[in-house]
Amino acid sequence: MTTAADCEPWLAGIAGGVRALSPYEPGRPIEAVQREFGLRHVVKLASNENPAGPSPAALAAARASLDELGRYPDGNGTALKAALAAFHDLPEAAITLGNGSNDLLELIARLVLGPGRNAVVSEHAFAIYALAARACGAEVRIAPARAAGTAQAYGHDLAAMAARIDARTAVVFIANPNNPTGTWLSEAELAAFLDAVPASVLVVLDEAYAEYVTAPGYPHGPALLARYPNLLVTRTFSKAYGLAALRVGYGLSAASLADLLNRIRQPFNVNGPAQAAALAALGDQAHVAASREANRAGMAQLETGFERLGLATLPSAGNFLCVEVGEGAASFQALLRRGVIVRPLAGYGLPRHLRVTVGLPAENEQLLEALAALA
Repeated sequence: MTTAADCEPWLAGIAGGVRALSPYEPGRPIEAVQREFGLRHVVKLASNENPAGPSPAALAAARASLDELGRYPDGNGTALKAALAAFHDLPEAAITLGNGSNDLLELIARLVLGPGRNAVVSEHAFAIYALAARACGAEVRIAPARAAGTAQAYGHDLAAMAARIDARTAVVFIANPNNPTGTWLSEAELAAFLDAVPASVLVVLDEAYAEYVTAPGYPHGPALLARYPNLLVTRTFSKAYGLAALRVGYGLSAASLADLLNRIRQPFNVNGPAQAAALAALGDQAHVAASREANRAGMAQLETGFERLGLATLPSAGNFLCVEVGEGAASFQALLRRGVIVRPLAGYGLPRHLRVTVGLPAENEQLLEALAALA
């Protein structure tokens, strides 16, 4: 293992916490799997992308913007922020644009965390929360998830998270629905938690999959901002809007918090084609509704198929399922050899599970056939 002594002198003083980090591992690219296994047809059900892709209006807007590639984009994202403000019925001053919602998570960590402070996260929560916090030299306090066999098993236990908050806690990260489990919190649960959190603690509500949710009682994060000034809601255009490659996300918060985040973000963190595509995508809610309906049908197809194979799944409000397969790593590799990319979850503390994105009907069927061949 490389040590500080092996590095250039200017690397030797880098914080040990950074050296201890494991880089985030994205889903395997289709082309890489094709080369490795000599396959022609590979389906990717690993990264929770919208299999329908973006709205035709978004594609047209992105293409039209290419003539301006020689110019810097609008550093304020004026048109997009105005549209988001109208869409969420919030002032433009409440919005922070990001290079994907991950960018917002990094900005939040930079703003409020550092040595001597801590972030509270749930077991089995999105890996970036802990990664961003530790990169700032902060402690990460992990609350145990809900126990197996209980309602919303493996999801956030808000009581356990509240118990981890202390005088040094700067931020609590909550994903709703949670990635990778698909579990979700009701409005009553979330409001009770927010009522109990000290006003000095920022609560980040990650709603990356909100556009897919049809579960009754699911809270609408932006509507909670008026009641909780210590709340920040993140959203993304990478999932239901189908713009994953362009990286557009945004935060909604009190204007005072957004002002601070906008002071430290990169001035051109959302590029021109991304702004144009996101603006058009936001205006095509029919495409979002169609994607939500297709996801509902695909989810039912997979749930039925998994049940037929005797595989248990966690209830999910997102566009993916967490399925128990026994040996997650071995099943992941076996599926790769059959041209299906999914996500192993050992790094999330779920070594017996895989996360499977809801794909197109033929893609879902290919996965189910591959799993049947492994039985």
